[in-house]
Amino acid sequence: MENRENNILALSWPIFVELLLQMLVGNADQIMVGWHDPSGVGAIGNANQVTNLVLLVFSVICTASMILISQYIGAKDTRRVNRTYTVALVTNICFGVIVSLVLVFGCGGIFRLMGVHEDILDKTCGYMRIIGAGMVFQSVYLTFTAFFRSSQMMKETMLISVLMNCLNIGGNAILINGLGPVPALGVLGAAISSDLSRLIGVIAIGVLFRRRFGKAIQFSDLRPFPAEQFKRLLAIGLPTGGESMSYNLSQICIQTVCNRFAQFVVNTRVYANMFANITYLFGSALSQAAQVVAARLMGAGDVPGTEKSVRRALAGSVGVSLTVSVLLYIFARPVYSIFTSDPDILTLAPTIMLIEIPLEVGRAVNMVMCRVLQACGDIKYPITLCVIFAWVVAVGGSWLFGVHFGLGLPGLWMAMACDECIRAVLFLLRWKSGAWRSKPLL
Repeated sequence: MENRENNILALSWPIFVELLLQMLVGNADQIMVGWHDPSGVGAIGNANQVTNLVLLVFSVICTASMILISQYIGAKDTRRVNRTYTVALVTNICFGVIVSLVLVFGCGGIFRLMGVHEDILDKTCGYMRIIGAGMVFQSVYLTFTAFFRSSQMMKETMLISVLMNCLNIGGNAILINGLGPVPALGVLGAAISSDLSRLIGVIAIGVLFRRRFGKAIQFSDLRPFPAEQFKRLLAIGLPTGGESMSYNLSQICIQTVCNRFAQFVVNTRVYANMFANITYLFGSALSQAAQVVAARLMGAGDVPGTEKSVRRALAGSVGVSLTVSVLLYIFARPVYSIFTSDPDILTLAPTIMLIEIPLEVGRAVNMVMCRVLQACGDIKYPITLCVIFAWVVAVGGSWLFGVHFGLGLPGLWMAMACDECIRAVLFLLRWKSGAWRSKPLL
């Protein structure tokens, strides 16, 4: 475990590149469809709200397995590492099949509840059905990604993300606009391209896992079924997944509030979320690297090393998020102009990106602190905090500021900024209290 805490930055940059490329799979659909059919941007934006939510079903097991495997590696317990591989993979395959069925057959009702505009409802459902059918590929891919990150092999999954993103963009170029005998499929073509790129990514990461780890996954480990290991995964995964699930459900509710406004406001939020994703990606990468390192250090009983690694992760996350969000505010109009010429969107964009600055600073703190608290075994506090403030402050404030006070989209952003900043202060106080030291997972 020597100097393990010094590896956070080295572990972060491959995760950052991977997260950036994963984000581009969805955003490439929005951008390239927008050139072909501007109304398709709103359709994909609404669909991505739901997709981001259901992906969190898989994160229940992925996050739990990453934490447990990292602690087992720190404790040098190879037997339980391998058993966790098997249980996590089988469980997420089952989740993937269930999610696919729900999205394929239930998307119409979901989008009507969200208040999706009738003129884009058919496109939104068509895109969602195709993407939903491929969710099982995503569940397997994310599970293998968690396995590699637990062993601090971030570069391997980054390279596969490069492959997937290139395939998706190439497929979009052909299927959205048509090429030769291939007809122009628009929104549906973007969905098909995304599914195909994810399928190839699953094959590639599965082969790579076998080469790196050999026969670590043995289905014989399921006989008899390792109930204790499964319970450990759920005990960590359900609360941690619940925190993310609550946050993303609140975002869907905020999207529903946004859908009350004009179409250009909806499209502005889509573009703003796209740029916001860029702002917080490095903070997210740092938080994931910090989680792996903290879990391994705690597995080895190194509390001082854990504290030092968290301080470094916080400084890096806040610094990068603040810098990028300020730059996006300064260059808001020219950056938005790359993707749209709508004067209403270009007028609204600078205001949103100004409010985005404190929002991203708060979120940078929250991402790091939430993940490291979970890695140290402090599971319940993050979900409790997220549920209360995401719904009362972010969702309630969005309606209050955006609708009741008539502030529109800036009101929604103000509410979300308040949520992130208040939670950031409370997370820092929790860490300072040291309550996490007395909550071991092993």
